[in-house]
Amino acid sequence: MASRLLPPALEKVIEELGRLPGVGARTAERYAYFLLKSDQHLSTKLAAAIDKLHSSVKTCPVTFALIDSSDDVSPLYADSSRNKRLVAVVEEPLDIIAIERTGQYHGTYHVLGGAISPIDNIGPEQLHIPELLKRLESDNVEEVIIATNASVEGESTALYLQRQISSTDLDIKLSRLARGIPVGVDLEYADQITLTHALEGRRTL
Repeated sequence: MASRLLPPALEKVIEELGRLPGVGARTAERYAYFLLKSDQHLSTKLAAAIDKLHSSVKTCPVTFALIDSSDDVSPLYADSSRNKRLVAVVEEPLDIIAIERTGQYHGTYHVLGGAISPIDNIGPEQLHIPELLKRLESDNVEEVIIATNASVEGESTALYLQRQISSTDLDIKLSRLARGIPVGVDLEYADQITLTHALEGRRTL
């Protein structure tokens, strides 16, 4: 029988860390070894935080953002200073953070929970689209900003949302986040979707 290279406890931590997205075997080994050689207090705090994760976080029943288990709805939605008639539709809860960091948006959000992707067996029925359509009427929404990702799946989802919202009797303005060529990127390295949006969003000089 081959000799074990590492203690079972350390191997187990490496194995579990390796399940995280973007964490390969070598990265998992470095993380595990870092925790081992650090003060035990760090590992204890990390374990305690993870242990409370599922019981302390839930999904907002209105916006489907992630909220504290003690909250009834998202604090951003409950904030009276936010414009409930303006809704930014995003794919995932963490997308909200990216928009909020700009400090330029003062509306509310609606998290779809993903994007339409037939290859992953994700169709419109798996997303929070019916709830969005109900919100449009109940909150007297005037504008919907479709802020899905600039990917094939994100574009398909945006097109589907546009059709669904346009088919209602509601007078709602539809807009899409502008896309362009990032600073420092040559045209030859820009992908087709980015170039298409850059052309559509061109400005008069």
